Amino acid sequence: MINLTSNALSAVEKFIKGSDVPVAGLRIAISGGGCSGFQYAMSLEQIKNEDDVVVEYGAVTLLVDPLSAPLLEGVTVDFIDSLNGRGFKFENPNASSSCACGQSFSA
Repeated sequence: MINLTSNALSAVEKFIKGSDVPVAGLRIAISGGGCSGFQYAMSLEQIKNEDDVVVEYGAVTLLVDPLSAPLLEGVTVDFIDSLNGRGFKFENPNASSSCACGQSFSA
């Protein structure tokens, strides 16, 4: 399914610990949009949906809806903190192309 680097896991754990509400998991989803057709979305969720694909990474629970799951198969999520920027980076082997910012892709 989805691979999280140690940097991504650490960042997600910090966001969960800093949340004002209980967190059931980190939702990673694909939606239409962006300059290449599909874009990544991430959010902390309070509730798991019955049809979610659930992946456990120690203290982090990933939640993926069934429509996004095939497009996220084999994706690696990293967290970059550098002079050029800070944020999550997606490496998707299913993408036939992606935009320069790395936040959208086409399949």
